[in-house]
Amino acid sequence: MNSTVGISTAQDLIKAPLLYKGKVRELYDLGDKFLLVVTDRISAFDFILSPPIPDKGNVLNRVSAYWFEQTASIQKSHFIHADVNQLGDDIVVSEEARELLKDRITVGHKAERIDVECVVRGYITGNGWRQYQKNGEVNGIKLPDGLRKNSKLAEPIFTPAAKHDVGHDVDITWDELVEKVGVALATQLRDHSIKLYEQAHQKCLEKGILIADCKFEFGMLNGELILIDEIFTPDCSRFWDQSKYALDIEIDSMDKEPVRQYLANSDWDKVSEPDPLPEHVVAETRSRYVDIWQRLTQ
Repeated sequence: MNSTVGISTAQDLIKAPLLYKGKVRELYDLGDKFLLVVTDRISAFDFILSPPIPDKGNVLNRVSAYWFEQTASIQKSHFIHADVNQLGDDIVVSEEARELLKDRITVGHKAERIDVECVVRGYITGNGWRQYQKNGEVNGIKLPDGLRKNSKLAEPIFTPAAKHDVGHDVDITWDELVEKVGVALATQLRDHSIKLYEQAHQKCLEKGILIADCKFEFGMLNGELILIDEIFTPDCSRFWDQSKYALDIEIDSMDKEPVRQYLANSDWDKVSEPDPLPEHVVAETRSRYVDIWQRLTQ
């Protein structure tokens, strides 16, 4: 990976109709399938920042493809392939576009999305820690007294959120999830999510990496629950270097932390459009993404 320029959109590279443009991903219609393109856009505090982070998109896409393959034996997914050369000239506008899209695309099955963010927490940190400090619970789950920030939980917990395409997802309790999707589907979502987390957590331990928490999205395809979107990337999982693990501190996560730290320490008001990121922040953030890819997959 040696890109110096990030890709902010694929709309000029793809002939297929654009179905959805998220903060990072773009979804294109291929008839009975979809084309997912992962751009190099980066967001923080609900703003799309500039410039994009070179190689971020291909890292996220390749990490997802790696994990879809690693977990295929326990969980079906939308994943069909991630090979841009299997896309015809009726989809990709040129050979130059094909090169730009290399490692950034996934072709997948269309599924009916379940509007639930399936969050699994193996350690008490972040929003989970803030909830626990208030009442000893996370999403209505009572946890033991005396836990410290970053404590490893005896068992991973499932703490779902209701998805909203506009605004923030909203944490919900188990009972609220059951009311939303029914007990049978709620149980499937919980059990599948925890099983995925446990397998990946064990595999990451072998690489000296801890997964503190993560989130999944699921959909229904022909009456069957399948995994969709992304899986165990730095954008949907909190990775910690095992050598830096400690209690009662803010552990530096292996993701876009340099961007968050830069913005938090700047005089930006988090309301107006932020100034472009400095070159050193872009370079350090790119390095984080490339590093997690190499450590996870090599």
